[in-house]
Amino acid sequence: MNNTSLAAIGLRLRLALAALGPVLCGAVLLMLLSGAALVWLLPQGELQAERHRQAMRAAAMPPVATAVAAPVTANDNLILFYQTLGEKRHAEQQVRTLFALADKAGLALSQGEYKGAYERNAGLYTYQVTLPVKGSYDKVLQFGMLALAAIPFASLDEISFKRETIGDPAVEARLRLTLFMAADTSGGAR
Repeated sequence: MNNTSLAAIGLRLRLALAALGPVLCGAVLLMLLSGAALVWLLPQGELQAERHRQAMRAAAMPPVATAVAAPVTANDNLILFYQTLGEKRHAEQQVRTLFALADKAGLALSQGEYKGAYERNAGLYTYQVTLPVKGSYDKVLQFGMLALAAIPFASLDEISFKRETIGDPAVEARLRLTLFMAADTSGGAR
């Protein structure tokens, strides 16, 4: 091609663009750019997909089987509750355990209050223990956690704190625990 034919092609192109108008020219330009981007991006996406497939093959692990547990029924929970109960005949031993745990936590433990009761509807005994202790806040909390860990059939029902003065490092606390116990020696449901 010579310069005259290139100039003629350029002139025809400019005249065609002028006839189309600016909006239509912008749309044609946008379509051409989109097509070019698509032609450029397709191989990149295929390359990335192939790298991903190779990585997955390299790290191929057998599928993990997930066991679906049977739903727990209310009756199952009730059976587990009764199996966890302590034995009424060992209530005093549990109180000794509480005193030993308070000593282990470094707390001053004065005498406590004890109250037993039979819960007719539940068919179990409760033994309520109220313990006034004195020591640091952290040690009181440590004692409460130790008690619940050591006696799985106990609940911490109430804990209250009292400090004589703001600067006093020791607090006076009162913990109320309830021990849930079965009357029979097996510790199971009645």
